[in-house]
Amino acid sequence: MPRFSNTPLLLLAGCLVISSCVSAFAAEEAKPVFRAGAVTSNITPPLGQKIVGGWKPFPATHIHDELHARCIVLDDGQTKLAIVVCDNVGIPREVFDAAKEQVSKETGIPASHQLMSATHTHSATTARGPFYILPNAEPTDYQTFLAGRIADGVRRAINQLEPAQIGWGAIDEPSEVFNRRWYVKDAGLLTNPFGGIDRVRMNPPKGSAALDRPAGPTDPEISFISIQSKEGRPIALLANYSLHYVGGVPAGDVSADYFGYFAKFIEKKLNATDQTPAFVGILSNGTSGDVNNINFSEKNGKRYGRYEKMQEVAEKVATKVQEAHEKLEFQAYVTLDAAASELPLKVRKPTPEMIEHFQEVRARAKAGGKPEHSRELIYADRTDRLQESPDELSIPLQALRIGDLAITAIPFETFTETGLELKARTPLAKSFTIELANGSFGYLPTPEQHRLGGYETWMGTSSVEIGATTKIVAELLKLEESLLPAAGK
Repeated sequence: MPRFSNTPLLLLAGCLVISSCVSAFAAEEAKPVFRAGAVTSNITPPLGQKIVGGWKPFPATHIHDELHARCIVLDDGQTKLAIVVCDNVGIPREVFDAAKEQVSKETGIPASHQLMSATHTHSATTARGPFYILPNAEPTDYQTFLAGRIADGVRRAINQLEPAQIGWGAIDEPSEVFNRRWYVKDAGLLTNPFGGIDRVRMNPPKGSAALDRPAGPTDPEISFISIQSKEGRPIALLANYSLHYVGGVPAGDVSADYFGYFAKFIEKKLNATDQTPAFVGILSNGTSGDVNNINFSEKNGKRYGRYEKMQEVAEKVATKVQEAHEKLEFQAYVTLDAAASELPLKVRKPTPEMIEHFQEVRARAKAGGKPEHSRELIYADRTDRLQESPDELSIPLQALRIGDLAITAIPFETFTETGLELKARTPLAKSFTIELANGSFGYLPTPEQHRLGGYETWMGTSSVEIGATTKIVAELLKLEESLLPAAGK
């Protein structure tokens, strides 16, 4: 009986196995890879530059801690997103636009996919022009420097892209957020520079018997995104908290405020010190236009030394993030998307009555008379600026999508109730808002808050139409909805 060799069959089986392995390997190689990179870019100004944040600018005489543009780039294999948070009180649109143009030219990331914001530290030198809604005729040296350093940071983050995993979560820290607008029983606390009487007062006397109740809510939620390498090494963490700033800085000092301390504290709490590439911790400002960390109903409280309170707040926020981070589930891959639009808004203009009032104010001041309100000359100048301003502004709005998480961007100091509304109405699973993003156009009270008056609503502090919030919320929700067809993890 003839004997047949099984060699051809073995060869065939081997080929099939190899072919299958090659196909499986090729399929694995074809899967998109989620990548991330993060860096800090130093944006500390030279001494002598004007620090803004109070009523009168003054020169910087000391650098307490360096200022940074903290940059993250995410890449899902098809789409890249860049997120930058800068230590500054507010950066005008033209500076961010210049940075985005440089990034787009060098990397191909479109401007619509770059979110750039300011933290609102009150101890940084100005990046603004003569009036916050009017651009400079030519950029200042610091504006040019700042745009370049932001663009450099994004490019460097791209250089450090590596396979990564991502997760996000949220946790409350209610003990440091208080609405700073109060109904009060003393009409003497409600006067305004326009010769009228408001219904609420910003930052009333602490512990005063005249206090009635806060005029708005707070948002205690800390939202955060954590990014790690595939092996679990921390790459970056971006948090978001709706607290204005803390302060406690001596005059002349430059500081990143509690935002900078958070970056240091969260690095330690995640055991991410002394690693290469360096970990990047970031705290962005949520919707905090009417919120600070002063408990006005408290008659007697602890007295803090310089920089002490901001460290306490940063420690609390970082501790809460660490607590939530321990339960975080990371995803190996998520898709990314972004959408942006321009929204035209009318600029508020002074009435004939206001113009006449400030003419009387200036005449009284020239004659050496006593002012009726301590800020009346400041608002006389601001109303002049508004008369010089265009009748309409184009406002940049933006939404990013990371898996089923949305980040919305508003270029104003936004009231907390607006952020809460956006969170409640988001069409995605979760969202948060970064304020002073892609520009800095003043305060954004809701129409209801405009009716109450108070500093944040005064013409020259808030310079766009009273119904702007309603239009902005509607447009941002529309942008989020446009991202839904591709939404997914």
